[in-house]
Amino acid sequence: MNTDLNRVTQKLMGAALCAALLISPAAARDRDNDALSAARQIKTDVAGLKAPGQILVDVWGIPHIYAGNEQDLFFLQGFNAARDRLWQIDLWRKRGLGLLAKDFGPAYVEQDRALRLFLYRGDMNAEWAAYGPKAKSYAEAFVAGINAYVRDVKAGKRPLPIEFRIAGSTPDLWSAEDVVRIRSHGLTRNVASEVKRSLVACSAGLDADRFRVKLEPAWTTKIPDGLDPCSVPKAVLAAYDLATRPVRFAEPKDRHAALAHDPDKFLAEADQQRDTIGSNNWVIAPQRTATGRPILANDPHREHSVPSLRYIVALNAPGLSVIGAGEPALPGISIGHNGAIAFGLTIFNVDQEDLYVYELKSDNPNQYRYGSGWEDMRIVHEKEQVKGEDERDFELKFTRHGPVIYVDEANKRAFAVRSVWFEPGTSAYFGSSDYMTAKDWNGFLAAMRRWGAPSENQVYADTKGNIGWVAAGKTPRRGNYDGLMPVPGDGRYEWQGFLSLDELPKAYQPKQGFLATANQMNLPADYPVNERKVGFEWADSARWQRITEVLQANSKVTLADAMDLQNDDTSMLARRLVALLKPLSSEDANVKKGLDLLTGWDARDAADSAAAAVYEVWIANHLGPVLLKTSAPKAADLIAPEASSISAIVDYLEQPDASLGADPAAERDRVLRDSLGEAVADVVSKLGPDASTWRWGRLHVAKFDHALMPLADKATATQLTVGPLAYGGAANVPRAATYRRSDYRLLSGASFRMVLDVGNWDASRTINTPGQSGDPFSGHYRDLAPLWATGKYVPLLYSRPAVEAATAEAITLTPR
Repeated sequence: MNTDLNRVTQKLMGAALCAALLISPAAARDRDNDALSAARQIKTDVAGLKAPGQILVDVWGIPHIYAGNEQDLFFLQGFNAARDRLWQIDLWRKRGLGLLAKDFGPAYVEQDRALRLFLYRGDMNAEWAAYGPKAKSYAEAFVAGINAYVRDVKAGKRPLPIEFRIAGSTPDLWSAEDVVRIRSHGLTRNVASEVKRSLVACSAGLDADRFRVKLEPAWTTKIPDGLDPCSVPKAVLAAYDLATRPVRFAEPKDRHAALAHDPDKFLAEADQQRDTIGSNNWVIAPQRTATGRPILANDPHREHSVPSLRYIVALNAPGLSVIGAGEPALPGISIGHNGAIAFGLTIFNVDQEDLYVYELKSDNPNQYRYGSGWEDMRIVHEKEQVKGEDERDFELKFTRHGPVIYVDEANKRAFAVRSVWFEPGTSAYFGSSDYMTAKDWNGFLAAMRRWGAPSENQVYADTKGNIGWVAAGKTPRRGNYDGLMPVPGDGRYEWQGFLSLDELPKAYQPKQGFLATANQMNLPADYPVNERKVGFEWADSARWQRITEVLQANSKVTLADAMDLQNDDTSMLARRLVALLKPLSSEDANVKKGLDLLTGWDARDAADSAAAAVYEVWIANHLGPVLLKTSAPKAADLIAPEASSISAIVDYLEQPDASLGADPAAERDRVLRDSLGEAVADVVSKLGPDASTWRWGRLHVAKFDHALMPLADKATATQLTVGPLAYGGAANVPRAATYRRSDYRLLSGASFRMVLDVGNWDASRTINTPGQSGDPFSGHYRDLAPLWATGKYVPLLYSRPAVEAATAEAITLTPR
């Protein structure tokens, strides 16, 4: 199947590029007209459209939208999002606004209540103004397009997608405010880590937490004055979990368990997110590329899903022409180019939230101590429609810092979250509607000054050959505390405004000729950390180290090189661990087999590698637990294996201390041998005794299951599924691919990849997964997954002739 699909893709690529780039202009016009007339033609009228428009869907499922004006352009973007992803965006809205029980029943009431706690409830004029001058008009046009499609579905003029029939629901109409008031789909950090650190401090002391997360820059935290870490309940974040998790579906008999909060699982998954939710990006100056033009590459990493989180789209109207990826429920794009500049993002790990602990008044649980007195909570009452039942009443409580998420009645304590989500301008990624129209570095910086969330490393390139990087995001200024643990909410620990863009790092036209980020700690060495406590919990630097190693060694980088680097599976951490193994020997058969495999290994997490299978099983489930049982036994159950940081463990093993006893090096070697022997035995149990048949890809597979599968019949469930596909990579290599530690199934990684030839735009390449469409019966639901799994790409065509030559479906839209 892969071979056939690749052959077809290459043939189509060749035809499109030859037509667009190699023939004369006159011949090209004739060829393009022929190609466009040969495409499947669809004509439809749309209420609310001002002038005729076109959506040209290329052979890879990428829609190129052409409109006569900006309003129609964003109207058609919304209409097209509903055409291709209606179930996904409708669920996005219902989840974000806390409207699930209306469609899916009483089991979702508590999730709705939690979701409503995290909505933006501030001044909407300030909210719209925070994103730039055209943000509101873009959102209004976008939702008008969605609503035009939804009204047609409700009127029976367009088909109801099968997902609604499976779930027993119908799509709703939108308002423009829905787009920006929803915050809980975004990424902030690090409230879950604050709770976990408190639990570790209570059970084993703060020093043990070094095995859970490595603090960077070098930093020693302390328990805040007034906080008893043992007063923080393990389940304190139940509402936060409900508000930030995806919607889960299950048969009625399984629904309670599926929707319940599991604090151990939630906190472990939150720890994994430092290496799970991230991205790679880099930008290379003309003097270091084979083309003499900049190259910009980006592959954002998120949880894999079907439909994909990302949606690739091109938007064209007089004065505006952008192409790239965004999230289907938002207008514009966040990663791509506009013909003049290119841009790509990764998470810059600002700490954008805190957990506050309050003393409640003994005779009034709606008052909390603040300063020298007591302050009233703000109480909001809202109605909740519930399918099959009477309406419910919600009572939502807020302190001056944020929503009350947990009350410990026995001990008269309340807990609330303060997050940048409650500040104007922090709807996730919506600020890209501002920077996507910038034409130069200064215009880009002006837009980034308004950027709120998520906090990002933005790389930049333009057709004049300039490159840059800027870190941006609403960054709390903490004067007397570091944000690493919960703090009393009595007024001693307050944010003192936010850092300006000029107080965050950036670079322009660097001497080394390239810039790269991979969620690593990238504050400059002279950055005033004590004054500006940006954050201390970053992804492991291994991905960035490998990217930098490759780019430094190549003075003439090609587009193919950049694509290869996005799929590079070399593990810098494995190199370090293998170096520790090389002096060791053992008579134990399993240990010997493990040493033989790993000491001769090239440290690549390739899908066909036996050594990679042993290594990943070892670091995922054996090395950390054996080490912690020896060096920090009281914290072992809290930290290992799911929450342990392999980066922190490798650092410690290279320089063991007295926690391992009188002879730390000898005890370290025992830990290495014992844990490796356990890992090999584990691999034998999973893959059999014959090591010649072991392959990392036999364990590490990508399988995309639709959320509705538990409710679908067997035939439909099969149609909803994509995969399984053998897959290489791992969490800390450029080809990021985080897996579930229980069975090594792929959880997250590159949801989308893009490599841009800046200025020669039609030569750019991209891939989405598993496909562009959300319709399980569309050819574009799963067609890109085999290409993505094998490191292949498709063209990201920009010019109208190239697009027309590759058009498979031409949709002509006229005003109704």
